[in-house]
Amino acid sequence: MTTTDSRTAALAQPSTIPHGTGAGFVTASLQSAKRTILQFFRTPQLLMLGTVQGALFLFMFRYIFGGAIRTPDGLSYVDFLVPGFLVTGILWLGMPASSGVAEDATTGVHDRLRSLPIPRASVMFGRSLADTALTMWGLFVTAVLAFIVGYRLEADVVDVVLAVGLIVLVAYCFSWVFITIGLISKTAQAANGMATLLVIPVAFISAAYVPANSLPSWLQPVADNQPFTVFSNALRGLTLGSPQVTVTQFKQLTRLVFRNPGTICQ
Repeated sequence: MTTTDSRTAALAQPSTIPHGTGAGFVTASLQSAKRTILQFFRTPQLLMLGTVQGALFLFMFRYIFGGAIRTPDGLSYVDFLVPGFLVTGILWLGMPASSGVAEDATTGVHDRLRSLPIPRASVMFGRSLADTALTMWGLFVTAVLAFIVGYRLEADVVDVVLAVGLIVLVAYCFSWVFITIGLISKTAQAANGMATLLVIPVAFISAAYVPANSLPSWLQPVADNQPFTVFSNALRGLTLGSPQVTVTQFKQLTRLVFRNPGTICQ
């Protein structure tokens, strides 16, 4: 009895071992980003698909369609094409995020993560960081191929840094658009279909691949007033050394971001 009572009293005493409160927001976000990146590297098809697709589109526009497209002010088509191609590459390379998020939701991954003692927002925040990093990797490969097919910069170091910063900003903002599509879709196939319906008109009804004034008159207002025309022209102004164009386009970009932030970041 004495031994039993002493054991019971010992168990009743408060524990001196500190109880963990779970990972913090930064740690959980980085681990979520690491999981997404490792998932891509463990599936080489996912990593290579966007890269190969971007290369095929670049060669197709450069050598098949380029000869039939007139550019303004005697600018070579490859110099006109590449800035817009890099900007719209954010859309094509970001599409897999929507189906990936939807797949995680349907297979119970999100439910398991919710049961952990971590901030809930950290899961999607880490996903956005990983998707942005993977998009930038694909754009880096595309940029290297662009120089191989004849693209040349006509800007100083500061403008190039600003151009890279603009691409990173747009890639991060639109990663949330694809994450949102994945969260509201019930299956990965539905998410992929919804993302495609968004990407195709936004990418092609713009000044990314052709001058906006070459489009039919009823499409020109749509192309002139959508974000990816502004982004494409701003990037051209930075990389081709056209400061007047850059100032104008950045004023439009500022109005887009601060007057209607829902258009850019969600």
